[in-house]
Amino acid sequence: MSNQMTKVYIWDMDETLILLKSLLNGSYAEAFPGLKDGQKGVEIGKMWEKHILQISDDFFFYEQIENCNKPFLDALSKYDDGQDLSDYDFNQDGFSPPHDDLNKRKLAYRHRVIANKYKHGLHNILDQEMMDLWDALYKMTDEYTDGWLSSARALLEQCLAGNEDPTFCNTVAGGVVSSNATASCHINVLVTSGSLIPSLVKCLLFRLDNLISYENVYSSWDVGKLQCFQWIKDRFDSRNTRFCAIGDGWEECEAAQAMNWPFIKVDLRPNSSHRFPGLTLKTVGFYFSIVYGNPDSENEDD
Repeated sequence: MSNQMTKVYIWDMDETLILLKSLLNGSYAEAFPGLKDGQKGVEIGKMWEKHILQISDDFFFYEQIENCNKPFLDALSKYDDGQDLSDYDFNQDGFSPPHDDLNKRKLAYRHRVIANKYKHGLHNILDQEMMDLWDALYKMTDEYTDGWLSSARALLEQCLAGNEDPTFCNTVAGGVVSSNATASCHINVLVTSGSLIPSLVKCLLFRLDNLISYENVYSSWDVGKLQCFQWIKDRFDSRNTRFCAIGDGWEECEAAQAMNWPFIKVDLRPNSSHRFPGLTLKTVGFYFSIVYGNPDSENEDD
């Protein structure tokens, strides 16, 4: 395993892995003059907003903890005493913003429940009617955006597998390791400027949860992307680790430059190769090679 190369892909969310803001403000449709119904895009965006907020409030304590944003779910794990929460009443425990250890423990309990719900997926939370609505909205959005969502998921799978065939590898927590012990282990990490709980819900709704584990979802809302990038480097860094950031904004670009990581800027415009569909594992490998040297053997045939 000493020759194992780990590639850590640090993804932005909005206007990178998913489209939401550009649907709501019409900028996605504007990139296709006369070809996209901008009002339809706005309506799709509003439906997503409704679903995200409703599920965040109803199942992920967001109404209670909206003002207690943390950069990742395990941030308060040291306060969690492991209490059995099966009969715990989260509506009657007197939780308030965590200025003391007692309330930090109560928030840590909520984070533990959220992590478990994330791991088990939306099909264990939503009824069939909601699942059908969600499925229809996902398909409608993917069609409207010419396959942006599904092609982003496909690239995430390929990044984890390290080749064009995502079935080559077996999924493990935090990444994918192939059955061949000499192959590479790759990891998808999400660093979003949105608050943590709605971002986790977005991962579930946009079908990213089996490709990005909850431990690998970071909110830069309070701390900034550079701090998140530093945490990620400290967590995963070794002699055989390479990092690459992918996003559409200036903050992740500047943070990647500060870390001396390659950065791929996602571009909505239809003639760009740095969009979905369009961005390929071969192109991502090219950016790795600029910073780290020639691509390793796993990408030479892509």
